[in-house]
Amino acid sequence: MSAAYTTVDSPIGELLLLGDEHGLSGLYMQRQRYGPERDPAWRHDPAPFADATSQLEEYFAGARTEFDLALAPGGTPFQRRVWGLLREIPFGETTTYGALAQALGNPRTVRAVGLANGHNPISIVVPCHRVIGADGSLVGFGGGLERKRALLAHEAEVREGFRATLW
Repeated sequence: MSAAYTTVDSPIGELLLLGDEHGLSGLYMQRQRYGPERDPAWRHDPAPFADATSQLEEYFAGARTEFDLALAPGGTPFQRRVWGLLREIPFGETTTYGALAQALGNPRTVRAVGLANGHNPISIVVPCHRVIGADGSLVGFGGGLERKRALLAHEAEVREGFRATLW
């Protein structure tokens, strides 16, 4: 089966979803660094992305804090390990590149972790926006720092609203 794609609107702009029978292989924002050019071999078909579209709508509505989708990212084994760690960062929380390198067992890989993070092909679902600089600054996001700030603010707001309903 050839790669399929669709686009969905979101509060941070149009999102391009790519995938095949193995799952979602890409979720890119407009003008995203390292984003793909549209390939004429891709076929437009929103049907395979119904779950992803629904879950993204729930995420942006504040009703979803975790994604449950079949993922099929490309990448090297090291990149896939980093992307796996990104999926473990809790909703509304952040970590640093150094902490991820430490979790991989080699603090000297911090730059490689940053590169892998920057090449994450499945933004939002694999939450690379939750990685910040060691000093707490917002750094390095392929979708742009304004979008990173917006995603983190959205998650903080949803998390605070959830806490408020518990009291």
